[in-house]
Amino acid sequence: MFNKILIANRGEIAVRIIRAARELGVGTVAIYSTADRDALHVHLADEAICVGPARSTESYLNMNNILSAAVATGAQAIHPGFGFLSENSKFARLCEEMNIKFIGPSAKVMDMMGDKINARAEMIKAGVPVTPGSEGEVHTTDEAVKIAEEIGYPIILKASAGGGGKGIRKVNTVEELVPAFEAAQAEAQAAFGNGAMFIERMIFPARHIEVQILGDSHGNVIHLGERDCSLQRNNQKVLEESPSVAIGHTLRNEITSAAVKAAQHVSYENAGTIEFLLDESSGKFYFMEMNTRVQVEHPVTEFVSGVDIVKEQIRVANGNELSVKQEDVTFSGHAIECRINAENPKFNFAPSPGKITNLFLPGGGVGLRVDSAMYSGYTIPPYYDSMIAKVIVHGENRFQALMKMQRALLEFDVEGVTTNVDFQLELISDPHVVAGDYDTSFLGNVFLPEYQKED
Repeated sequence: MFNKILIANRGEIAVRIIRAARELGVGTVAIYSTADRDALHVHLADEAICVGPARSTESYLNMNNILSAAVATGAQAIHPGFGFLSENSKFARLCEEMNIKFIGPSAKVMDMMGDKINARAEMIKAGVPVTPGSEGEVHTTDEAVKIAEEIGYPIILKASAGGGGKGIRKVNTVEELVPAFEAAQAEAQAAFGNGAMFIERMIFPARHIEVQILGDSHGNVIHLGERDCSLQRNNQKVLEESPSVAIGHTLRNEITSAAVKAAQHVSYENAGTIEFLLDESSGKFYFMEMNTRVQVEHPVTEFVSGVDIVKEQIRVANGNELSVKQEDVTFSGHAIECRINAENPKFNFAPSPGKITNLFLPGGGVGLRVDSAMYSGYTIPPYYDSMIAKVIVHGENRFQALMKMQRALLEFDVEGVTTNVDFQLELISDPHVVAGDYDTSFLGNVFLPEYQKED
């Protein structure tokens, strides 16, 4: 096993990785920006090293500084977490060249599956269903207009190198296309340094279903079931659950088998997620994209499967076989995750950085977990993502999980900054959500208009 790994991230995922590594007996190195010198992950790691100023491009995205930190501290591997450099094949390739193990898939596979256009082509080869769309990169509005006419409206524009909801626009008519394309392309260029776009026929409304997969260097690939991530705002997930109430036994077997087939086709190693859109009216599902990293919502899968995904990532990167085979994986109960953000839902979810003057995290009972890097007295910097915690619950059934989440959110208390806790509590209590009657259109078209009317 590795003696020491460097965590190239911050916040709750850095804390999560440090804890998993410590339980495996592996030493840890935290990196931090000048804005994060008092962050929890810095205090918890065995070693910590500053890699630059507050701006992420000069710190958490600074490949040279991060690799220099790994060399200086003798770290044998780098865990990128999610976001930042986690899906950057150039960084993975630099790690390989420097004989530092990247805890994730190879740069080659990241290039293949991280780029939406390449991924689509590979899925067609693998026999995985895909939606009608462009066959290559789209760079101009003239190209976009022509392709949209061929596949038919409505369409969705996506940044080829994108993720996290950036560079995405839904387009219903030809009149909307040019301004939407230009805006999405500019956003993609700013977020990823790549303005190449991709166009797909829009399956909307739909269920957003993703399947967690794990692969190792010995040819083993397994799935850990599905997650329903349909509750989204601006293409960013708000709440996730597992299993999905929209999927029965037969469809579950079909969609998880397709995910394993996709991962096997590219000889995938480490943790990854195959994302699908499910058209409930027809029962058909379509490959959307692959995330070649651990997901924010991985804890719901850990609860229902009993598999520690982050530990498996570290073991697989070390050259070990997966600790479980598919026939060993069993699923139990129901899990739900709510993302807690420092933001004001009543003011268009404006970020709310600042000093936390008091913090009480819910606890007690079986099946409740809070992943966070917050503590009382900590100042949330304004430079990064606004997520400050994840509340994850597990019950014997979905009703128990819903009740446990309601109880946990009622106990969650943060003073000094505004959060979306009350918003999440209303969402988890909404009759449609309680009934499992929602899709990707629900939050934006049904819940939010009513929520924002309230005083």
